[in-house]
Amino acid sequence: MAEHEGSKVESMMEKIADKIQGDDSSSSDYENEKPFVSSFKSKIYRMFGREKPVHKVLGGGKPADILLWRNKKISAGVLGGVTLVWALFELFDYHLLTFISHLLIVALAVLFLWSNASSFINKAPPRIPDVHIPDGPILQFASALTYELNRGMVVLRDIASGRDLKKFLSVIAGLLVLSILGSCCNFLTLFYIGFLLLHTLPVIYEKYEDQVDAFAEKALAEFNKQYAIFDAKVLSKIPKGPLKDKKKD
Repeated sequence: MAEHEGSKVESMMEKIADKIQGDDSSSSDYENEKPFVSSFKSKIYRMFGREKPVHKVLGGGKPADILLWRNKKISAGVLGGVTLVWALFELFDYHLLTFISHLLIVALAVLFLWSNASSFINKAPPRIPDVHIPDGPILQFASALTYELNRGMVVLRDIASGRDLKKFLSVIAGLLVLSILGSCCNFLTLFYIGFLLLHTLPVIYEKYEDQVDAFAEKALAEFNKQYAIFDAKVLSKIPKGPLKDKKKD
C-alpha cells in the first residue's frame, strides 16, 4: 500500500516537473520571438526614415494639433482666416499697406469712441493692455534663422563643388519646379497653396499611413532602379569634379 502511494507521488512529481519544463520552454520561445517581432516592426518602411508618430514629427503641441485637425473648430478657423486674407489680397485686389491702415483706423476709432462715450452710457472704459514684445523669442527666432541659412549655404557650397551629382540634379529639378510655379502665380498664392498642403496632407497621411508608406516604398525602389540605369549609362561617363579627384588622392 505504501509503495503504491509512493509511486503515485512520484508520478505526480514527474508531471509537475514536465509542466514546469514546458512552461520554461514556451517562455523561452516567446523571449526568442521578441527580437524577431521587434526586428520585423523595425523593417517596416516609413517615409523619410521616420521613426516617430506624425504628431511628434510636426513638433507636437498645439501647432501639430491644428495641422492634424485634433480640434476641428480651431483648425477650420485658422484655415478660414488664411483663406479670407488670401481672398482679400488676390481676388479683391486689396493691398497689404491699405489693409493694415484700414484695420488700424477701425480699431483706433472704436477704442477712442468707446473711451469717450463710456461716461454717457454708464459702462466701464475699455481696458487697453500694455503690449510689450519680449526680446527672447525674437532673438531665438533670429538665431534659428541664421543657423538654417548658414546650413543652407554649406549645402549649396557642397553641391556646387561637384561632390554629389545625385544631390545636384535633385536641387536643379526642385529649382526648375519652383521657377515654373513662380511663373504661374505670385508669392502670396504660392504661400497659400503651401499652407493648404500643410493643412491637408499630414492629416490624410496619418489616416492612410500604411497604404501611403507601401506605395512610397515601391516608388522609391523604382526610382533607385531607374537612377542606377541612368547612372550606368550617362552619369558614370561624366568626368568627376576636381575636389572629388583630390579627395580620392
